[in-house]
Amino acid sequence: MGYFNDDRMRSSLAVAALQMAVQRRTPAGTVVHSGRGSQFQSKKFVRALPGAGLLGSMSRVGACADKAAMKSFFALLQKNVLNRERSANREELRLTIITWIEATYHRERRQRGLGKLTPVEYETIITSLVALAA
Repeated sequence: MGYFNDDRMRSSLAVAALQMAVQRRTPAGTVVHSGRGSQFQSKKFVRALPGAGLLGSMSRVGACADKAAMKSFFALLQKNVLNRERSANREELRLTIITWIEATYHRERRQRGLGKLTPVEYETIITSLVALAA
């Protein structure tokens, strides 16, 4: 997962988050699913996908289920961080969000869609299986 924050949603922000994800996981062949926002339709973002060995996928117009997983994630972020924490500035807010994602969401929150495993547990198992199969 890659993430960045800024005061405006720009294509450079989406590309930076994509590059962060690629650096952290080297996910060649992975499908990157996005919404239909202008930042995801930008030339900069569309060109970055094949450059990183990724395949792009975009949600369909009016198909709410296509974005359900991300909507759920952002609802949890809103409930568990934004509604509870008051940050003095943008940098403090950024650190609070990163801490919640990395410490709580990835390492503590079990997810039904992952067989009641945390994302880190699931990724560890999948990575081990892929390594064994190679």
